Amino acid sequence: MGNIIGIQISCDAIFTLCLNCTVNKATYVRQLKDNLRALQSELEKLIEARNDVMRRVEVAEQRRMKRTDQVQGWLSRVQAAETEVGQLTRDSPQEIDKLCLGGYCSRNYKSSYRFGKLVAETLLVVRTLMGERDFDEVVVEIVEESFVADERPTEPLVVGLQSILEQVWSCLVQETAGIIGLYGMGGVGKTTLLTLLNNKFLNRPYGFDFVIWVVVSKDLQLEKIQETIGKKIGLFDGLWKNRSREEKALDIFKVLSKKKFVLLLDDLWERVDLTKVGVPVPNSRNVASKVVFTTRLLDVCGLMEAHKKFKVECLSDEDAWQLFREKVGEETLNYHHDIPELAQMVAKECGGLPLALITIGRAMAYKTTPEEWRYAIQVLRRAASEFAGLGKEVYPLLKFSYDSLFNDTIRSCLLYCSLYPEDYHISKSDLIDCWIGEGFLDENDRFEAQKQNQGYFTIGILVHACLLEEVEDDKVKMHDVIRDMTLWIACEVEKEKENFLVYAGAGLCKASTISGWVKIRRLSLMENHIEDLSNIYPRCPHLVTLFLNNNKLEVISSRFFHYMPSLKVLKLSHIQLTELPSRISKLVSLQHLDLSHTRIKELPGELEILVNLKCLNLNHTMYLSVIPRQLISKFSMLHVLRMFSSLYFKNSEVSGDGVLFARDELLVEELLGLKNLEVLEFTLTSSHVLQMFLTSNELRRCSQALFLDGLKNSKWIDASQLAELKHLNRLRIRDCEELEELKVDLRQSCVFNSLQKVQISLCSKLKDLTFLVFAPNVKSIEIRSCLAMEEIISVQKFADFPATVRNNLNPFAKLQHLELVCLRNLNSIYWKPLPFSQLKEMLVDDCYFLKKLPLDFNSAKERKIVIRGEEYWWRRLQWEDEATQNAFSPCFKSL
Repeated sequence: MGNIIGIQISCDAIFTLCLNCTVNKATYVRQLKDNLRALQSELEKLIEARNDVMRRVEVAEQRRMKRTDQVQGWLSRVQAAETEVGQLTRDSPQEIDKLCLGGYCSRNYKSSYRFGKLVAETLLVVRTLMGERDFDEVVVEIVEESFVADERPTEPLVVGLQSILEQVWSCLVQETAGIIGLYGMGGVGKTTLLTLLNNKFLNRPYGFDFVIWVVVSKDLQLEKIQETIGKKIGLFDGLWKNRSREEKALDIFKVLSKKKFVLLLDDLWERVDLTKVGVPVPNSRNVASKVVFTTRLLDVCGLMEAHKKFKVECLSDEDAWQLFREKVGEETLNYHHDIPELAQMVAKECGGLPLALITIGRAMAYKTTPEEWRYAIQVLRRAASEFAGLGKEVYPLLKFSYDSLFNDTIRSCLLYCSLYPEDYHISKSDLIDCWIGEGFLDENDRFEAQKQNQGYFTIGILVHACLLEEVEDDKVKMHDVIRDMTLWIACEVEKEKENFLVYAGAGLCKASTISGWVKIRRLSLMENHIEDLSNIYPRCPHLVTLFLNNNKLEVISSRFFHYMPSLKVLKLSHIQLTELPSRISKLVSLQHLDLSHTRIKELPGELEILVNLKCLNLNHTMYLSVIPRQLISKFSMLHVLRMFSSLYFKNSEVSGDGVLFARDELLVEELLGLKNLEVLEFTLTSSHVLQMFLTSNELRRCSQALFLDGLKNSKWIDASQLAELKHLNRLRIRDCEELEELKVDLRQSCVFNSLQKVQISLCSKLKDLTFLVFAPNVKSIEIRSCLAMEEIISVQKFADFPATVRNNLNPFAKLQHLELVCLRNLNSIYWKPLPFSQLKEMLVDDCYFLKKLPLDFNSAKERKIVIRGEEYWWRRLQWEDEATQNAFSPCFKSL
């Protein structure tokens, strides 16, 4: 017989074990099998419901809709529940084996209780999710990410500001605050933080429809804020621009009240009434939209009723030293064993202010002796008791950078920039013209068409010293703190020497309200609303510079300039003036006269008295039709003459009194007599005069911009001859009806190294622009209404070039802007894909036969390009492959 094992279980033991199970806990064990069956059944129903919702979502997403956050959250929770049930199902056999007494008890009570409770809780979650499955909307209209925020250039984030960036960002993406203020002293990095916040929305909009950037500045104008917002949200056009402020506010409110937006306001000095602008004000009940602003004043945070405010602090000693040593450079720090310790003392004197650390760090980058560093410490420690508020901490530091400039000339050039308004983009050429007129630049330093001239060299010094900022290739601006500092120097510190009076962008309607003209040397009234100077007769014996540009000026008294014997620089550009005051000839000291973008019809003969004139700007004086003969030749000291898009040539007659009507060949003859001419921008209207122009070594040497307007009977232009204009940076050709070709003679040197902008329009027989392959630095090309043009670069002409020439060409390597409009026979830009590494924008409009762009997956790799065109044209485009099409689809914006 086999072995028999007997097991005896005491009834008392069983009774005791069961008593340990309370009623509630026993339920989880007793109902485990039923709950597992129910859980599996409910999960199957939930998955079916999930699949139904997903089908609705997928159909809508094919129509370029976007699933709602509510739906996405539910789908994520369903996925998590499905994973949890799967794990419970896998573990269930082992747990069921532990049950005894018909499932009413367990041999491992704790384990069965925990498992049973988890099953019951998961069943509740699944049933709850089933109850949430009915959605009113599963998708919303998608907002293209490229429209949400516009990328803004910025410096890399300073290490010490990372924490505050993360805190503010958290407020933006979480609904904890609607109005957020960033406050702190000038130059501490508030605008940098705001820019980085803006750019964080580029890759992912976080459900926002608009991210709107507005620079406010001291001169608060609600209309300008409305204009910026209107452009961003698609309201701005000619009609809307003329609506009242109240009407614009209603329009803005109608749009933004239905959208989720972020409004970024930079540089507030007082309260901005958002209601008057039309912006729905975020409050404690509605924080879906956000307003973020920067200010130097804590009080503004209160006035703006900020829900959250963040003080942008100066850097800690450790972070400040890291930034400072980066700007000074290891080579300088290691040059002498005393320098590191002295450098730390200099960095400490900066008080952790990023702008000061960067500015002074760069200024000290090549100071390699301990004596220079000790002197720097002495200067930085000097007190300035006259400073108040921010000036006590900021200006002495910034003035050190000013004092460290090479000489008084460069310092004067810097102070001069404060004559322009806050946040103004200053044309480099305009600035240099003024410096020449003032006499800042060395008389013996002759201009060259490229960067080697003294003016551009000076701008480079100021940019590298962080006292000017480059905003475009041809423009600079002043940081507002630097501008405040320079005005403080010009108006207070060096008042006797400089004595500025600046009302630029101040919103003035009348100049008669300004007092104190008698002693001032430089006066700026630019960018105001002044219309009339007919009853003002100022006495300004010491005035050297006068800015009246960018006003609504229509009338200037004939005696206005009568008592300005010292005036050297006069800017009258961008005003409504149709004729010059007769007594402008009293300005015998005048060296720079800017009449660009005015409506003047003639130059008075009395101007011949202005024999000291060095710069004359007549660009875009399209109403100008009368110039006295020999007037231009009287300006023997002229260094700069700008006549681009100037002169309306009605005929070619010369009247008996010697007044010149339009004869540009006579003007060219006069130009030949200007021996000091170094910069020329000119307009030509005949092939004969063009040949005259191109045969002059003197004119070829100084030509920087050329406008060929309405050349008659010219079937071709020798582009090789144009290439001999070594400093030509802008070429415009318009309304040359017979022009068929811009020829290239490879026997001549044909490289347009300086050419950056090309504009061709209304040349109805021109078939291609193959000469552009010899313009390696061209940045902007605009071609309009050339109806016969079939190719931009002709494949046949390119193939005819010798291989040695073709192999050295890199077309459009630096192109940033391409505009093709009304080219109805154009079928090719270039026959194969190009890198376009710097291309930012392409506009194609009314180019029906252009069915392929020279792009592949490797073109414009960063995908920052914007391609604008008609929807119909875009849909018909042929692509190199599907990957290329997918890569550039987000770049398109419909016209």
